[in-house]
Amino acid sequence: MQKARIKLASTEIDKINETIDFIKEIADKTGVDMRGPIPLPTKKLKLTTRKSPCGDGTATWERYEMRIHKRLIDLGIDDRALRMVMRVPIPEGLNIEIEMIEN
Repeated sequence: MQKARIKLASTEIDKINETIDFIKEIADKTGVDMRGPIPLPTKKLKLTTRKSPCGDGTATWERYEMRIHKRLIDLGIDDRALRMVMRVPIPEGLNIEIEMIEN
């Protein structure tokens, strides 16, 4: 039996959860087995800059951080379920990767 491994990544966790709900609904309708969503480590991108533009004055710093949230879903899949998963609306800013794996 074939499985589809779906990797979701986004800076906004709400978009990921919304897409996962659509995929869960499809798994319930078609009766395929679903493992996940498995949370993967959140990548934190940090940037520190000086507040003052000229360099004079006190050394105050601005700290910016961008978090990239990731989830992994394994679906035991048939043709009908795969077609439905392909039609899931993907919000802007969400990176989705679907990989077929042999069991």
